[in-house]
Amino acid sequence: MNQRRLRVAIIIGSTRRGRFGPTVAGWFAARARRRGDLDIDLVDLAEADLPQTLTDHEEPLPERVRALAPRLTAADAFAVVTPEYNRSFPAPLKTAIDWYHEEWQAKPVTFVAYGRESGGLHAIEQLRQVFTELHAVAIRDVISLPCYWDLFAADGTWPKATAECNAAATATLDRLVWWARALRDARARCPYTL
Repeated sequence: MNQRRLRVAIIIGSTRRGRFGPTVAGWFAARARRRGDLDIDLVDLAEADLPQTLTDHEEPLPERVRALAPRLTAADAFAVVTPEYNRSFPAPLKTAIDWYHEEWQAKPVTFVAYGRESGGLHAIEQLRQVFTELHAVAIRDVISLPCYWDLFAADGTWPKATAECNAAATATLDRLVWWARALRDARARCPYTL
C-alpha cells in the first residue's frame, strides 16, 4: 500500500459576512494536521471569489475558476464545511461545485456542517446527492454541529475540549483517509473515465 502523504482540501462553503465557517474549518484543519500523514489545503470560497454565472461549455473558463482548479485536482480527498441555510447549503457552494467536474471524480468527500437543531444534516443530505452525481464518493461519516454556539468554552475558545465533535473528527478523518488511499490507488491502477 502506498503510504505517501495525502492532500485534503477543506472547503469553506459560506461566503456570508460574519460567517462561522472559518472557525469550524480552522478547528477541523488543526485536527487533521495532528495526524501527521495529511497535507491540508484550506480553500475559502470567499477568497476564491468565483463568478456566480456559469459559462457555456464552449466558452473559456474565467481566470478565477482556472486558478482554483489545480488545487482541487491535487486533492486526494475533500472536506466541505457548510452551514445550513433554510434546510439547504449556501448558493455560492453550489456554484463552486458546478464549476468543476473531473476534479471531484473518484475522490472521497466528507462534510462538516453546522446549524440550529438539525446540525446541518439537511445540507449534508443534499450535498451527498450533488457529489454523487459528480462521481465523487460521499462517505458515511460526517460531523454535525447542532447549536454550535453552545460549544464555546468559558475562555472563548471553540469547541469545548469535552465536545462530542472532537471524537467525531477523529473517526471521520480515519474513514476519509481510508477512502482517499483506496481511491488514489485505484485511480493509479485504472484511470477513472466516464
